[in-house]
Amino acid sequence: MELRDIEIFLALAKELHFGRTAERLHITTARVSQSIRKAERRVGGRLFERNSRNVWLTALGEQLRQDLSVGYRQITEGIAKARAAAGTVSGALTLGTMGPMAHTIKPILGLFASSHPNVKLRHREVQPPAPLELLRSGDIDVALLWLPVHEPDLTVGPVVHASDVLLMVSAGHPYAQRESICVEDLGDHCAFLPGRLPTSMQAAFQPFHTPSGRPIPRGPQPSTWHEILGLVTAGQGVVGVAQDAALFYPWPGLAFIPIRDMPPVRWALVWRTADESPLIRALSYAATTAHRSTGS
Repeated sequence: MELRDIEIFLALAKELHFGRTAERLHITTARVSQSIRKAERRVGGRLFERNSRNVWLTALGEQLRQDLSVGYRQITEGIAKARAAAGTVSGALTLGTMGPMAHTIKPILGLFASSHPNVKLRHREVQPPAPLELLRSGDIDVALLWLPVHEPDLTVGPVVHASDVLLMVSAGHPYAQRESICVEDLGDHCAFLPGRLPTSMQAAFQPFHTPSGRPIPRGPQPSTWHEILGLVTAGQGVVGVAQDAALFYPWPGLAFIPIRDMPPVRWALVWRTADESPLIRALSYAATTAHRSTGS
């Protein structure tokens, strides 16, 4: 099987829909069907079954998917690494970060810029209440987001940073003078978390229940980071944040309290799977290389 036919087969095995597969790969549905028929002739059996509503893998198709997926990933990663090392990529890439969070990956951006002088790296601000919005709209190519991200249309790249979780409160809040708090304490105060945020991402900073089972109340749903800052400063609620926020936003009206039993939050590069490009792979490779060289 040619590499393109393997790509088509694996895409259809994931999408289980000829139209979505064609759209994802920017080809026609007829090209998808032709490629699958060709693959079936080559292996000597049916790889997919379909009816008027559904497409599903046969046992043979599932076996082939498992056998090919690892090798295909190794091939594409090898090509991406070679291209990145050669510095042959060019064009423009738009990176979305939350406020000054780009500072946390400065070594990665420096390595990427020095390795690819012909690439223009643009920056856009991502709003924490809607971290996936600009990715989904196509306004940015890659975003620096906290994990977990469990979205079927998005690829999570290398982890580039980790941060402890702090509770951001007003300077007059009862917790403001504490050295630390625990998750159980969160059940006593209202938190700001918008409905547009996937629940798994919400829970990374603000669990839905305390360890004893008490619900953690939710308050107003702000649409921007500065709205969150204003609400907290006004004493209208609290919010879990990355420890970096204490460095970037040392406002007189805010206090940041460690949550001692919350696990650190990991940050990674995330992009639309269907729009992965040599530029994105080059940035991902720079992230992996920088992480390996620093040992962080």
